[in-house]
Amino acid sequence: MTELNFSRANSMSRREFVRVALGAGAFALAGEFAMAESILRKPIPKTGELLPAIGLGTWQTFDVGAAQSSRDPLKEVLREFVRFGGSVIDSSPMYGKSESVVGSLAAELGMHKQLFLATKVWTRGREAGIRQMEESFKRLRTQRMDLMQVHNLLDYRSHLATLGRWKEQGKVRYIGVTHYTANAYDELARILASEDLDFVQVNYSIAERDAERRLLPLAAEKRIAVLANRPLAAGELFGRVRGRSLPPWAKEIGCASWAQFFLKFSISHPAITCAIPATSKVEHLVDNMRAALGPLPDAATRERMARYLTEL
Repeated sequence: MTELNFSRANSMSRREFVRVALGAGAFALAGEFAMAESILRKPIPKTGELLPAIGLGTWQTFDVGAAQSSRDPLKEVLREFVRFGGSVIDSSPMYGKSESVVGSLAAELGMHKQLFLATKVWTRGREAGIRQMEESFKRLRTQRMDLMQVHNLLDYRSHLATLGRWKEQGKVRYIGVTHYTANAYDELARILASEDLDFVQVNYSIAERDAERRLLPLAAEKRIAVLANRPLAAGELFGRVRGRSLPPWAKEIGCASWAQFFLKFSISHPAITCAIPATSKVEHLVDNMRAALGPLPDAATRERMARYLTEL
């Protein structure tokens, strides 16, 4: 691959950076990403199973119709995601057609075995929850779910009881709970402390650090894996740095774009297992996945990164 001049990359927008990278032969990165040892993997605390530190969210991005023009770009995203070493795909019944699109495209590409499928239950009542989860199995075209999560804690007691049985039966491998706002953290902390969970999914980014105070230390103490949703603050972070250059010292942690800067911050926290940025664009996928290569910031550098963003 032809190396990009770092100072030039500093002055580019994300779109400009990935366009130049692709033009310079970025798809030669496939060999780089295909090397299993090149992608950062972090362990699920309770089993030691390793997961790539960058996954793929599907909120909004995979909610498309049946038209080939809509699905072909997503098929390419999924193909390249797996080729680059990714596996964790997170969805939900509340994400429109996303589950069905993921299941269909994964089947077309013959890659179910390479994926770690995570979805959610989001309804009230035991029987309604069972029906919804069984529908998710059909949509994702799998007989065994890697991770089933209670979405936004809705009727979590009913659903965790079902999921506990399903885990014993081997129908699901891991179980967890999710939320995406800091105002739910007190309740979430109580559940992490009292329930037997494998995963928690929570919003965490350089701009949303509330989870650091209590949730992430508690997850580490309870040996619960953490999926970071909103690692790019739903794209809001790019608005904050539009027209701004990366700090020169970003090259010390292998960052050549703002996306990599933000994602490296999230996945470098010791309690974070995997960040799940959503995208429907291959060029953004390439950019995101590169955050799982090279060095990570240490604690001092993480604070330096946060200060730099605050001072812009």
